[in-house]
Amino acid sequence: MPLWGLNSHDFAKLKPMAMDTLDLYSAHLMLLFTPELCGPNDPLRILAEALPEVDLVQVRMKSKEHQSGPAPARELFDWTRAVLKIAANSATPVLVNDRVDVALALRSEGCAGVHLGQGDMPAEEARKLLGPDAVIGLSTGCAKDLIRAQDEAVNYLGFGPIFPTATKGYEKGHGPEAAWIAQTSSALPIFPIGGIDESSASSLSMVGRAAVSSAILSAENPRAAAAIIRNELLSDADEWPAKP
Repeated sequence: MPLWGLNSHDFAKLKPMAMDTLDLYSAHLMLLFTPELCGPNDPLRILAEALPEVDLVQVRMKSKEHQSGPAPARELFDWTRAVLKIAANSATPVLVNDRVDVALALRSEGCAGVHLGQGDMPAEEARKLLGPDAVIGLSTGCAKDLIRAQDEAVNYLGFGPIFPTATKGYEKGHGPEAAWIAQTSSALPIFPIGGIDESSASSLSMVGRAAVSSAILSAENPRAAAAIIRNELLSDADEWPAKP
């Protein structure tokens, strides 16, 4: 049985979703902007350098008390507002991680939406608060999550971990084949996540998307690192799964 929990036959239960997701099918590289991963460097400078090679920015911060769990609202609000100012000229959508309250507070300043974990506010409630035009993403980690997510009021799915990652403390990953199966079986665009860097991005070229944090934020040249990852993701564009 595959590591992610079910075999490909289980994906026959997946249902196409009515919500328009075509705009996100043209997005390839999501930057998971985590200031703590920038080391001694100015996080906003690193963001500005990488931004030309990025299609989406998700602002996510580590909880002060735990590796997981929502970040303090005020701190996330301040960082997201600063990110919105930098991204304004590029028209790059900016999302916040976990906190629907912060996304709602910054909607009038251009925040595009929120990314939800399995333990966060239900997507249906987030949609009611943020409205029909907000971008809402949802984390998934197994086939059961993917099946349930097809009926959720979301625009895209994160799926992982694909590779081991110290950022979230995962010692094993599902592997790139799992991401390919997830995308070919899902009506929603999938962003593989977890341990993706310049050396491993090419293995996700059959999916064409990825969410990346430390490989860009900790790089000596953030823009060059983002460009390499992006180019690797785009290298098999002719073989991508058809849009639903």
